[in-house]
Amino acid sequence: MPEVPRGLVPVLFWPVPDFRLIPAIDALRQRDGVRALEATFGADATTDALRVGAEQLRGAIASGAGPSNAESAAAQIEQAAATSLTVRARGSLRPVINATGVIIHTNLGRAPIAPAALERLAEVAKGYSNLEYDLSEGARGSRSVHAESLITALTGAEAAIVVNNNAAAILLILTGLAEGREVLISRGELVEIGGGFRVPDVMRQSGAVLREIGTTNRTRVNDYTSAVSPNTAMFLRVHPSNFRIEGFTERPSLAELIAGAQAMRVPVIEDLGSGCLVSDLADEPTVQASIEAGVDLVCFSGDKMLGGPQAGIIAGKTALVDRLRAHPLMRALRVDKLTYAVLEATLAEYVAGRAAATVPVQRMLHASAEEIEERARALGDRLAAGGWNVALVSGSSAVGGGSAPGLGLATVLLTIQREGQSASATEAWLRTLDPPVIARIENDRVVLDLRTVLAEQDDALTRVFGV
Repeated sequence: MPEVPRGLVPVLFWPVPDFRLIPAIDALRQRDGVRALEATFGADATTDALRVGAEQLRGAIASGAGPSNAESAAAQIEQAAATSLTVRARGSLRPVINATGVIIHTNLGRAPIAPAALERLAEVAKGYSNLEYDLSEGARGSRSVHAESLITALTGAEAAIVVNNNAAAILLILTGLAEGREVLISRGELVEIGGGFRVPDVMRQSGAVLREIGTTNRTRVNDYTSAVSPNTAMFLRVHPSNFRIEGFTERPSLAELIAGAQAMRVPVIEDLGSGCLVSDLADEPTVQASIEAGVDLVCFSGDKMLGGPQAGIIAGKTALVDRLRAHPLMRALRVDKLTYAVLEATLAEYVAGRAAATVPVQRMLHASAEEIEERARALGDRLAAGGWNVALVSGSSAVGGGSAPGLGLATVLLTIQREGQSASATEAWLRTLDPPVIARIENDRVVLDLRTVLAEQDDALTRVFGV
């Protein structure tokens, strides 16, 4: 800097922001790209997005980071509007690829729906239906009869109703059958599951009186029977769901509990949680076994091991089911025609004996490690050709959703690595893809478990990796 003569103050000149580069909104709307946006998203929404884009550009120009000419400015505003409109129209709920190996992943929407159920959903949703119309009588009917015949055929129960989730099912049972009365439950079954849902909290909301019996690790039949009083409404048995107690433990078998309850003339209600209808999964109780053993009511989820929509299913003795069907709370907890459509179609796959092949959750549960390895090897070859470091390693998948805690399913994992990129950075990058890929990190390596990637998603998974 040249020396400033004594007595003179140097003056620094800053460039004046040229806001004239920002086109008028009406001028922007004449662009072909903007016309296309208006055709897709509507004129009002597009105009609002253009105004926001123009204001953002004004800020960039003021900071000295603006475009060099008017055409570039118009293009930037158009692109900003297109991005914001697309994101808003897409909504916050997006499909993802689940490569975690957790089959019933609550955070990722639990059960994928079977193709037959999706077809039935579209068929029912596009028009009117007999949701509350009795076709034989030509008069108003009850929606609670839908899915009942399929549920009873599968479980052996006398009657059944459907509510919007299993928490609602247990709330309805306790409110409808035990409000103001005692419910006996083992201390070892006072569980908390995902999202802070606690059995004692639901019992308090229902108006039932919680009566804990036994100890955390050991409960016997006489703990139940000796606690019976004239105010006892039921014995409640709750599936431990997402944990196991091992070691010095004792719990009465279902048959023993039912025998004790029948001697005291008290009904047994069982919350099975996961809704398992197949008997080939180790240690997971089935709905059919509970009904056959003589429980008075059983409730379970529709979107866990059953592989259907979010729903709570209550099945058991007609007298008790009918009391719940007529309870005022049933109206608040009932499901809509879309849930019934998906549930009935899913149940029909079980009735037909093909659920293991057609219901995604069941197909994933029954997939062998050899099948998964074949798919993982094919994907790994493509990724390796695209510059990724890959390897196949033995691993374990999880059932998830509070089902079969501690049970691991043998699988083959595909490990992936980018040169110079950490595992956490790669995992985060996968979540930015379209569709996002949700993976997991093991031993500081990103692993993909294709057990939970639908077979029809293999090409999409390859595409998002750009190979």
